[in-house]
Amino acid sequence: MRYKFLTAAFAATVALNFAGPAAATDLEVTHWWTSGGEAAAVAELAKAFDATGNHWVDGAIAGSGGTARPIMISRITGGDPMGATQFNHGRQAEELVQAGLMRDLTDIATKDKWTEIVRPKSLLDSCTIDGKIYCVPVNIHSWQWLWLSNEAFQKAGVPTPKDWNEFVAAAPALEKAGIIPLAVGGQPWQASGAFDVLLAAVGGTDTFLKVYKDKDAKFAAGPEIAKVFKAADDARKMAKNTNVQDWNQATNLVITGKAGGQIMGDWAQGEFQVAGKTAGKDYTCLPGLGLNEVIATGGDAFYFPRLKDEAKSKAQEVLAETLLDPKTQVAFNLKKGSLPVRGDVDLNAANDCMKKGLAILAKGAVIPWTDQLLSQDSQKQKEDLFSEFFAKPDMSVEEAQKRFADIIASAD
Repeated sequence: MRYKFLTAAFAATVALNFAGPAAATDLEVTHWWTSGGEAAAVAELAKAFDATGNHWVDGAIAGSGGTARPIMISRITGGDPMGATQFNHGRQAEELVQAGLMRDLTDIATKDKWTEIVRPKSLLDSCTIDGKIYCVPVNIHSWQWLWLSNEAFQKAGVPTPKDWNEFVAAAPALEKAGIIPLAVGGQPWQASGAFDVLLAAVGGTDTFLKVYKDKDAKFAAGPEIAKVFKAADDARKMAKNTNVQDWNQATNLVITGKAGGQIMGDWAQGEFQVAGKTAGKDYTCLPGLGLNEVIATGGDAFYFPRLKDEAKSKAQEVLAETLLDPKTQVAFNLKKGSLPVRGDVDLNAANDCMKKGLAILAKGAVIPWTDQLLSQDSQKQKEDLFSEFFAKPDMSVEEAQKRFADIIASAD
């Protein structure tokens, strides 16, 4: 996939052109973007929607997706739907769509030619069920990053690592300097996500797909995955002194030089930006942990519950169009640290890390992520396992791998 960079002058001339309702309509939008960087990004979406004459009613739910999703789903199934809601690309809203509770956006997508502007194609594929489009992808977020504090390594007297192996080797020097080598918060999805990143980086792309796409349980129990569990054990030892819960608190340990690094998605960039840190100068980012430079085509999308209120239904259409407007895409993703889903927008303001992501995307080195490959039940089982693994140093890698293989054997 090739990203075409247009001039800033051209991008500035692209105007919103919506046939929205004449009277302002309030539309509640639920999401879990509550950290500093996330709040700055979502404010750009609200500003763009308000500019259409409607009003974004912010329904932020603190505590990350694991906390927010059950609340969102409960409201929709309980007859109290919001106007729009965030989910990740993939299968998170699958049952809601099958129950007939979510709005079909195919007519809007056809009119606005989403299949021609949304790249890569897999993003819309994730929104499509039985040939109909049910969501608007707004960004490409990839988990496969190692964020490093240049200050921490300078204090420890060792060079900033160029890959995961050098990072592990530098851990003793960091600990000697009173620095936590690896920051991993206590939310279960963080430990699970870190393992998935290690699987793709240490094991390689084919190994990752053999486990999560093919769901090969025998392979998951074998020697190739044992190597990944050895790396996960290294990560567990390096993270043992982390005493924070939320992901952005763990990111802050890296920002302040109290931790050497963090395995986290590119949404961490927003936190570095809010803190006034510069990519390449204050911190280093290693896609694929410096071992396997791929990124996943995961990210965020908005779904629209079916509503009886005609004015709010019209406002839903306006919001759907606003989310994919070129100016909205640039403003939102620059703040969010993610990549836009449009390939025709101006990104001259992108920082060094975002440019690395764009280069990988342009080469086509992309993989589907677990949200797209596993059901929510299988994801939850995996999160429970790795949360326990990172919290209990006495759990052997052999026991953890056996339980992991069992999850893959029953995965759907």
